[in-house]
Amino acid sequence: MTASHAVTAPSLAATQRRIWMLAWPIMLSNITVPLLGLADSAVLAHLPDPQHLGAVAIGAQLFTLLLWSFGFLRMGTTAVTARAAGAQQQAQVIESLQHSLWLVLPICLLVMAAAFIALPWLLPLMGGSDNVQSGAAEYLSIRLLSAPAVLAQYVLTGWFIGLGKTRIPLLILTLVNSLNAVLDYLLVFHAGMTSDGVALGSVLADYSGLIAALYFARRHGLQSLGVRPPLITLRPLLRINRHLFVRTLCLLLVFAFFTAQGARMGELTLATNALLITALLLISNALDGFAHAAESLTGHSLGQADSGQLRQTLLLTGLNMLGLAATLTLALWLAGPYLLSLMTSQPELLPQLQRYQHYLFWLPLVGVASYWLDGVFIGAQASAAMRNAMLAAALLVFLPVWWLSREWGNDGLWWSFYAFLTARALFAINTFLTLWRRPQNFM
Repeated sequence: MTASHAVTAPSLAATQRRIWMLAWPIMLSNITVPLLGLADSAVLAHLPDPQHLGAVAIGAQLFTLLLWSFGFLRMGTTAVTARAAGAQQQAQVIESLQHSLWLVLPICLLVMAAAFIALPWLLPLMGGSDNVQSGAAEYLSIRLLSAPAVLAQYVLTGWFIGLGKTRIPLLILTLVNSLNAVLDYLLVFHAGMTSDGVALGSVLADYSGLIAALYFARRHGLQSLGVRPPLITLRPLLRINRHLFVRTLCLLLVFAFFTAQGARMGELTLATNALLITALLLISNALDGFAHAAESLTGHSLGQADSGQLRQTLLLTGLNMLGLAATLTLALWLAGPYLLSLMTSQPELLPQLQRYQHYLFWLPLVGVASYWLDGVFIGAQASAAMRNAMLAAALLVFLPVWWLSREWGNDGLWWSFYAFLTARALFAINTFLTLWRRPQNFM
């Protein structure tokens, strides 16, 4: 028994160190994500006319919504790269990046077509005066020029995570956010621009980030994009990405439905739910550090056909995420009154936030299992299971629970969302147990 412990303990400790080395740069990177919008808002908030701030707020939200739908580029690239890196197949590692980058061009065309069709009717739904609407449209017309850079960065970020090089996305995001803040200041206060200057600054920062990402990719073996791959070569990647796209679209529709139902209950309920969901996104960003570590290490373990290492990865990433979720819940409970006062100073809104604050406090623990399993399944290339769990949770749990609890008002809406998060994990548990017991099925 002593000999067994001598072998096992260092292995567990080494895996734990590796998880933390992968996770902390992602956590720090995700914390910097809101800084991009904060820099834009801070600059425009010093202008005498508040319409420019409103225009950028609406335009940036629509841009993020449109591009987030194609976040599968990041996840799909991580899945394929991690598996190839674990198997020490350097040629396949480079090909995974080249193939994903080749997908960016057609997806960019799809983004532009979607923007052309959807934005004219989405903009009025966002509200605001005619001047705000006009400013938002101008912002988007410029900001969409960065779509190729943003989508390519999705791919490159996924590739670096698949390689286990999570510090590189942190460096790139730091560069993009810093440059964006400087350009905002120069273009608005020295070039006499307004929301159009903020959009242009973001475009220039995004392309600078892409150049930096390509520089690091070149240092890790990428020499060129290679020749355009035939469709048959892209089929595995397309299959993974197809499932992930459906999964992401379903998630976006759940959030949209949640927001719409809150809006039907009045402006105060809409504002309350919007603030709590914003806090949820920050929570998920924090937990994503360990989820991304699970993606990378699960893929590496399967690529190496090492079932022992795989089980260590599953166990330790799960325990780390659970511990962080419990810590976040405790911190939210202790800092509740202070946190709510930071969210708003409006006397009508603050009591509403206090009324529903307990839903925010328990969100980390309610959602942690589904976030963790997403990371595990991306690494295992089990994207079909992710899609199926998401669809089942939305159609068989979220909507029925909402329908049955409508008389409870906003409480019923939140309980349906809690049920949705829980069901995502429950519908995925069978696939997870198969991965734990028979990992060879995924190798």
